[in-house]
Amino acid sequence: MNKAQGIALVERDADGVDRAFRKDVLEGMRGEQKAIPARWLYDDAGSQLFEDITEVPEYYPTRSETEILESQSRDFADLIGSGRAVVEFGSGSSVKTPLLLSAIEPAAYVPLDIAGDFLRAAADQLQGKFPNLPIYPVEADFMRRVELPAEVSDMPKLGFFPGSTIGNMIASSAVDLLRSMRATLLEGQEHSGDRTAPMLLIGMDLVKDVEVLKAAYDDAAGVTAEFNRNVARRMNRELDGDIPVDALRHEARWNDEVARIEMHLVATREIAFTLSGERFTMLEGETIHTENSHKFTERSSNLLLMSGGWSPVKRWTDSEDRFSLILARSMEPRKAP
Repeated sequence: MNKAQGIALVERDADGVDRAFRKDVLEGMRGEQKAIPARWLYDDAGSQLFEDITEVPEYYPTRSETEILESQSRDFADLIGSGRAVVEFGSGSSVKTPLLLSAIEPAAYVPLDIAGDFLRAAADQLQGKFPNLPIYPVEADFMRRVELPAEVSDMPKLGFFPGSTIGNMIASSAVDLLRSMRATLLEGQEHSGDRTAPMLLIGMDLVKDVEVLKAAYDDAAGVTAEFNRNVARRMNRELDGDIPVDALRHEARWNDEVARIEMHLVATREIAFTLSGERFTMLEGETIHTENSHKFTERSSNLLLMSGGWSPVKRWTDSEDRFSLILARSMEPRKAP
């Protein structure tokens, strides 16, 4: 059963604006390198644009991850088992999430997302495919620990974090998120040393040919460019801004030193604008850094997971070794090697 409109945990100010969004944008725009956290790309319009991105020919991650989910369902059933509450960090894809739910026979499904309308629409769509599955949508910023619905508090849990969203974060933020996920999923349990310990199924994109990577984040149809520019439109709409969006050009860059694609909005001329009454300027060529997408090796992905309190159990890749899905189990705290 879908619990009506779900639970809303986003803090909004008197103008109805997400307090964290306003704070992050204004702080990020004051820096020498203007930047905003990638999660703010995903308002309702941005979430829909990202769904469109997953269908362009150049964007391989969704197809690669779907291939793994389709081909490894028996492994998922054997290793995860039935009866878990699946907690998805980010509203579920109409393609990937049903594949996982069909494989493991969950007791409940809890999608978490900061884009409330998109979250509820996705939950309603999924409820139609799984009419007997209890679904409890929660509108929340999953970058922080989230209090889950009481109905699932005593259930063993599986976190699901597909799409390599973990790659959007610098290492310290990624580790913080993994620890926060562990805390969310541990709710109602005192330790993680038995069969019911929290598990996490997480997508991580792999290091590969640079031209393949750059094309995936700058498709010929310009869908990714619109997705990137949409965050400027969101800032204008929610923060009473006047950014000249037509003066911002989308650019995808490969940063080899840290193995990541970076997305930037590049000023094509000198511009000035206000956000929440605060004045900002950009010189021609200056950028707003809007997203990172880190790429991983097996070693770097394992190290990241263990730093966040997760012990890798098994790793799968697609037939072209472009993408990986990793199943991990919550680690018990240790004070010594």
